Amino acid sequence: MIPGTTSKLSESTVASAAIISAKTDIVLVTGTTAINTILPNFGGGFGGFLVLIPTNAAGVTLGTSGNILVGVAAAQNRALFMVFVRSLGKWIINSGV
Repeated sequence: MIPGTTSKLSESTVASAAIISAKTDIVLVTGTTAINTILPNFGGGFGGFLVLIPTNAAGVTLGTSGNILVGVAAAQNRALFMVFVRSLGKWIINSGV
């Protein structure tokens, strides 16, 4: 994203699972299976951003047994802004959740 310009973000929908693949900038998540690992589309060789939006009424849980640093119970239709930190090999969730 470049300040002062319009950013074009790609979007996809994936079913929740222990491991999901984030192939777009915005990922809508269906289902209630806990997510413990998010495979970055860029291979994890550098940092990146991701917006994760649970669409199920029960929300979805992000666990810590994979590459998510701090787990959280994500509510329906609330965007989780996440950053992949290459040096940690983990996704960091915005503290505003």
